[in-house]
Amino acid sequence: MVTSTSNSLAGRTIAEIRKDFPILERTVHGNKPFIFLDSAASSQKPIPVLEAMDHYYRYSHANVHRGVYEVSEEATAALEKARVKIARFIHARQSKQVIFTRNTTEGINLVAYSWGSANIQAGDLIILTEMEHHSNLVPWQLLAQRTGARLEFVPVTDDGQLRLDIYTQLLEQQPKLVAFTQMSNVLGTINPAKAMIAQAHAAGAVVLLDAAQSAPHLPLDVQELDADFVCFSAHKMLGPTGIGILYGKKALLEAMPPFMGGGDMIRTVKLHESTWNDLPWKFEAGTPAIAEAIGFGAAVDYLNALGMDTVRQHEQEITTYALEALQAVPGVTIYGPEASLRGGVISFNVQDVHPHDLATILDQEVGVAVRAGHHCAQPLMDRYDLAATARASFYIYTVKEEVDILVQGLQKAQQIFHF
Repeated sequence: MVTSTSNSLAGRTIAEIRKDFPILERTVHGNKPFIFLDSAASSQKPIPVLEAMDHYYRYSHANVHRGVYEVSEEATAALEKARVKIARFIHARQSKQVIFTRNTTEGINLVAYSWGSANIQAGDLIILTEMEHHSNLVPWQLLAQRTGARLEFVPVTDDGQLRLDIYTQLLEQQPKLVAFTQMSNVLGTINPAKAMIAQAHAAGAVVLLDAAQSAPHLPLDVQELDADFVCFSAHKMLGPTGIGILYGKKALLEAMPPFMGGGDMIRTVKLHESTWNDLPWKFEAGTPAIAEAIGFGAAVDYLNALGMDTVRQHEQEITTYALEALQAVPGVTIYGPEASLRGGVISFNVQDVHPHDLATILDQEVGVAVRAGHHCAQPLMDRYDLAATARASFYIYTVKEEVDILVQGLQKAQQIFHF
């Protein structure tokens, strides 16, 4: 196992923290230690998260909001306690502003269908950026197709930052909506969200912030940012798959029609009409992901114990080290800004080696897991005239020794391709 005792988080060594993640103890391709550098896609899960979900299934499983018996009431209390934890994690005023969704994608689609269909009309302007994940592009394309709205995009510079001068010019056209990522899943770029949101509000726009990449890695205060909507997923921040949240300002959520119809989102139902439940349940039709919500709450507890400022500091150290190490390898091209302007994500290519071949070699030869492809950001690939990149991404359990093995793997790939 690769370990390091030189760094610490909240008084715990990284080696101690790594023991909370059972998967990091396994080997691949024989006896190679498993080195996981794909946390931007989905993070690993610590034992407290696994235990919280297991305990629910073993001892407290029942449907929520419906039963009056003890176990159902326990399950309901656990679900709603998790909602409160998440609301506090993002500094929401009220837990009812936190809507459980399947993931970030569903949260964005919820806003596009519910708020968008009620507020966007033909000719209205929606501002996005060139660095968006498909989840923050396609829903708005569909909305524009349904309504006749138009889309404009903030360009990206060669070093992976937004053209904020163009953003200012676009705002002069009085957009109805601005939607952008706080942190790029490809470039790692951390955008100046607070300033961009304030500018958008001054222009009269509603703002949706995609926090899928930022919520796991940066302190997130929705009141300080003043975003109208914020979406993120549990599985990128130590929690389970299949659950995320949409945060929204209360007045906006109350005015929005339901996204889906069914059980639990209603107050009354008659044959020809229905009335809707209060927030947040108006947007949570059907049986929710109860165990996943409980696991999400446990993940938030784990991150709170470490401290998000500490998480960010550790990732900056790893990212700085990795950038310097990769830049020292001949034939490696890195995309995105300097370490101080990015999160723990590095996309790169190796000369004359296709990213998919590179990822396969890294896996088989040195046990390193990286992502290769367009990373659900094809327009950004087009911007840089790329078909794909390799991407290494880091989290609280990443150590510098793993970066060293990544570099060894790149050198091995170059030998194989006779570079």
